[in-house]
Amino acid sequence: MRPFLGIFFIILFSLTTASAQINSGVYMAKQIEGDKTITHELKIDDKYLVHTVYQESPAEFVKSLGGFYESSEGKLNVKLEFNSQYAQDSIKSLSIPYILEGSILVLKLETPLEFERGASVTQDLDGKWLFATRGPDTGQDRRGEDNARKTMKFLMDGRFQWIAYHTETFRFSGTGGGHYTTEDGNYTEHIQYFSRDNDRVGAKLKFMYNIKGDDWHHQGKNSRGEPMYEIWSRRK
Repeated sequence: MRPFLGIFFIILFSLTTASAQINSGVYMAKQIEGDKTITHELKIDDKYLVHTVYQESPAEFVKSLGGFYESSEGKLNVKLEFNSQYAQDSIKSLSIPYILEGSILVLKLETPLEFERGASVTQDLDGKWLFATRGPDTGQDRRGEDNARKTMKFLMDGRFQWIAYHTETFRFSGTGGGHYTTEDGNYTEHIQYFSRDNDRVGAKLKFMYNIKGDDWHHQGKNSRGEPMYEIWSRRK
C-alpha cells in the first residue's frame, strides 16, 4: 500500500499546487537567447497582471501586455486591456496554464518560463493609478475608468511601470519602467526599459509627490527635462 499512497499524495500535491492562488507581487524570469539575456517581469495583484519583456544590455524593449484575470483550474484567464504587439497578433485574451510551488511560478507558454517572486517591499504609492489631469487641480475635466484612453501606473514591490493605451482600439502608445523609491515626499524612478526610446534606459528621474485622498499629486521634470504637474487617481 505504501507505493500506492506515495503516488496518490504526489498527484494530490501536484493538483493542489497547480490550482493554488498566486500571491500578489513581482515575479521575474530570465531567458537566454544566444548571447542575449531577456528579462520577463510579471506584476500581479488579486485581479490584474502585467507581463513585460525587455533586455537591459544593450537596452531593448520587447513587449508588454496586461489586463484583468481570473485563476481557475490551474489556468490564468486574462482579458487584456492592452497588448503592445496587438497590430501583429490581434490577441485580446489569454488562457495560460500555470504551476505554483512556493515562490516559484511556472507559466506554460510556448516556451515554459520559471518566475521567482522577489522580496516584498511596501512603499507609498503602491498600487494601480490612472492619469486624471494636469495639475494643479482647479476643477478641470478628469479622465477616469470610463474613458477608453488610459495611462496607468502600476507600482509594486519597488517596481514601477507606466502604460499608455486605448481599450477600445487597442492602440498602444508606449510604456516604461524599472525600480523606484519613495522617501520624505520624494519619488525617484530608475528607468530600465522605455518602449519609445531605448537611449532613456539608465536615467534617474526625481519628483515630489503628495497623496490627497485617492489622488497622487506628482511634480517635477519629465524625461525631456520639461516641468510637469500631474494628478493620478487610485484605481480600485
